[in-house]
Amino acid sequence: MAITASLVNELRKITGAGMMDCKKALTETGGDIEAAIDFLRKKGQKVAAKRADRDASEGVVIAQTNADNTAGTVIYVTCETDFVSKNEDFVKFAQTISDAAQANMPADKDAMLAIEIDGKAVSEHLLEQCGKIGEKIELANYELLSGDAIVAYNHAGNKIGVLVELNKNSEAALVAGRDAAMQIAAMRAIAVDESGISQDILDREFKVGRDQAIEEGKPEAIVDKIANGRVQKFIKESTLLNQAFVKDSKQNVAQYLGSVESGLTVASFKRVALGAL
Repeated sequence: MAITASLVNELRKITGAGMMDCKKALTETGGDIEAAIDFLRKKGQKVAAKRADRDASEGVVIAQTNADNTAGTVIYVTCETDFVSKNEDFVKFAQTISDAAQANMPADKDAMLAIEIDGKAVSEHLLEQCGKIGEKIELANYELLSGDAIVAYNHAGNKIGVLVELNKNSEAALVAGRDAAMQIAAMRAIAVDESGISQDILDREFKVGRDQAIEEGKPEAIVDKIANGRVQKFIKESTLLNQAFVKDSKQNVAQYLGSVESGLTVASFKRVALGAL
């Protein structure tokens, strides 16, 4: 059958693929729209395979919470170039995946990939985007956090997404939780407090501190004391509640939260960032 411009346009609207790709798909399938869609999906799979070894270090991170702030999700959809990551359609695509995460609250990344949007799994939609855009498109990360109160924060043009779990769900607590989330985004805390740091990390920091003290020519009698001091400095700088509050360095984050509401604290958090951010 003749492949008309209107038929090509119809397939293009359905799939978002380029005009020439749509025309080729329809030609190969005798003008059958459904078969042409499958043809393009297969093309997307081939593109994905060809680009499997490419570095997809750009992308979009989106953090969201549900209406009562008791659960939140973060999704990280990667692409290869900054140009694509800033494309309006790509951002909308990432938002669609984030909305699906919110609607379903899957337990992990594999479950997220299996969720259906308009009758197709998220994994299939990612392959289609790969075929449409011509870059490696993946769901690089997915996080779920639930509790008494969850705050979501998106930073640096959707390059960093943070979820914070608070122990109180008042309006003032949620505002303070956003400040805590901004702190996490900017200062890269690795744990809420010392209890969240593994002993292996603390042992490594002690060894580094000890080796540095020896290299500096410090007396052997005080090397361990110096190393312990450096471990304590590491804990202060790396744990959220002990960090100096970025909006008021005269107090740490724990003191700030307590000043907002007695007993208010952060129970846990998730930080998802592009590349090395």
